[in-house]
Amino acid sequence: MRTVLPILLISCCGIALMNCGEKKADGPTTTFTKIDSLTDRYLSLQDSMLQSWNMMINDDNQKLKAMHNLLHELIVSTPDKRDVLSGYEEQLSQLYRLRYTQKSMGNADVVEEYDFASTSLINELITLTESKSEFTYNTTLQKLVDDIQQADQRVNNYREEYDFIASHYNQFLTRNKPDLREIAHSDSLEMKPLFQMVSVE
Repeated sequence: MRTVLPILLISCCGIALMNCGEKKADGPTTTFTKIDSLTDRYLSLQDSMLQSWNMMINDDNQKLKAMHNLLHELIVSTPDKRDVLSGYEEQLSQLYRLRYTQKSMGNADVVEEYDFASTSLINELITLTESKSEFTYNTTLQKLVDDIQQADQRVNNYREEYDFIASHYNQFLTRNKPDLREIAHSDSLEMKPLFQMVSVE
């Protein structure tokens, strides 16, 4: 009798464990469909593209801010050129209005106009600043000029990074547009213009 009891207990435990396993197997299973996969990739590309764009615009904002600060320093130290510098202030304000968006950059003239206005103003400000006798020892002026030049040199790098992501996004749309209509509005499935297209024209 003592030998039979442990055997019964072991058998009951085994059955119970088997039942538990069966219940888990009978539970709901998750399936990752093609649409789920496309949605995940679509949203990931959009996020990457937006992040790249925001980094580029933020860097450009920092450049414009440094130009504004440089103008302020010049106005304080060069009161006899206030009229000329006020004209530069107006040009700087226009840069914000001229700057391209993700849509407007599809027009090459918009980007070219902004680049021309930006480059011209940068050259004039730096030339004026470096002509000042105190520039050789004024670290504030030197740092502002350096900040502007470095930000201006980074422009192409940021544009190339954006183009890289946007081109992958466009290829993804081309391959999957029929399926993507189930998960996105038609206006959000438009190809993104690239900076490289602007530079080629």
